[in-house]
Amino acid sequence: MTTVRLGTGIGWRPEIADAVEAMPGIDWVEVVAENVCPGHLPASLTRLRERGVTVVPHGVSLGLGGAARPDERRLTALAERAAALGSPLVTEHIAFVRAGGPLTASPGIEAGHLLPVPRTRDALDVLCENVRIAQDALPVPLAVENIAALFSWPGEEMTEGQFLYELADRTGVRLLIDVANLHTNHVNRGEDPAKALAELPLEALAYVHVAGGFERDGVWHDSHAHPVPRPVLDILTDLASRVSPPGVLLERDENFPPPAELERELGAVRGAVEAGARARGTAPAPERVREPVAVEAAPGATRERLALAQTAVLSSLVAGTPVPEGFDRTRMRVQARALAAKRADVVAKVAPELPEILGDAYRPAFLAYAQTRPMTGGYRQDAMTFVEQLLRPGRLEDPRTRRDLREWHHDRSGPRPRSHRPAIRLARATRRALLRR
Repeated sequence: MTTVRLGTGIGWRPEIADAVEAMPGIDWVEVVAENVCPGHLPASLTRLRERGVTVVPHGVSLGLGGAARPDERRLTALAERAAALGSPLVTEHIAFVRAGGPLTASPGIEAGHLLPVPRTRDALDVLCENVRIAQDALPVPLAVENIAALFSWPGEEMTEGQFLYELADRTGVRLLIDVANLHTNHVNRGEDPAKALAELPLEALAYVHVAGGFERDGVWHDSHAHPVPRPVLDILTDLASRVSPPGVLLERDENFPPPAELERELGAVRGAVEAGARARGTAPAPERVREPVAVEAAPGATRERLALAQTAVLSSLVAGTPVPEGFDRTRMRVQARALAAKRADVVAKVAPELPEILGDAYRPAFLAYAQTRPMTGGYRQDAMTFVEQLLRPGRLEDPRTRRDLREWHHDRSGPRPRSHRPAIRLARATRRALLRR
């Protein structure tokens, strides 16, 4: 497989679209695959493509590390985005994002975030088969990313480097190495980034992610909303001293700084790569051609064991069931709070009227709801279910808030939500503003 030389890039987000277009030295961008529609690409992405800027779709919902086989509809959607964007490759995560379902004879539940898979033979067998299913369904090569984690699985049989090496060796998949996630796992799980890099099959490297975060109470949160810290840049330099990275990309998802600050961060990223190149010498390491070997189907019993374990973990995080034996209960509480907070933030984005209607009461009300109500149907359905809970008798004392929520729910519960009509949306928003004066 020929390596695609991408250069220096930045994660494209609608909030910084204009800034990205104006930035000098941007060779490529990455877009969250689920946030673009193939038939209606944002004008900014179209202009970037016309200028010769490569666009790579980055998926977040396949759940390749989950016990179930990849969903055909999600694979088809990812393939369509790769085709629409003319991308040379697509990327996803080594994570599970849902559990339950037929393998456990229990209701399906969603994490709303990326969760770590156990580094065991069972999990590796399932992951390899899922990766091969995805590779067969996609029109371009697939690369998979290591994730950040707040907790560890008990009884793991491999290090992260060993796990990724065998995955690449058995499937031929490319690797997207996130050096910020290596730093996160160093702080949260005591894993040595240098050892991980030494064990990785760096000849399989597709590109590198760099991002910021913050530490609180001894736990590193991979926020993508803070400047890139020096330890992350140092890990990038270490990686670049071992191999010439085909591409390096700065991720920023929230709390966007001025364009000049983003450009300074990109300059720091380039500087870290150049420092590694000087230590290595400028010649790239010879590339080893990886040919995938035959991957046997994971036995049904293997998938069922993994499904039961992942369902128990996810249920403890999002539904309040007991934490499984062997897990760090403190870290699991931190992860549960992080998942609930992320749900609250995303629901506020997909249904911005709810924080407007509820005001300061929105966040505590949603977090209380999320403690025992796992997400089962995506964020829009989550918003609907949240409002349905609030509208139950005795939950809301303010009649105006109850009326506004009932109206919001009614608008969106029919076959064709009336709120899709711009004039009605404007009228409703104006009326709410006047009523609150």
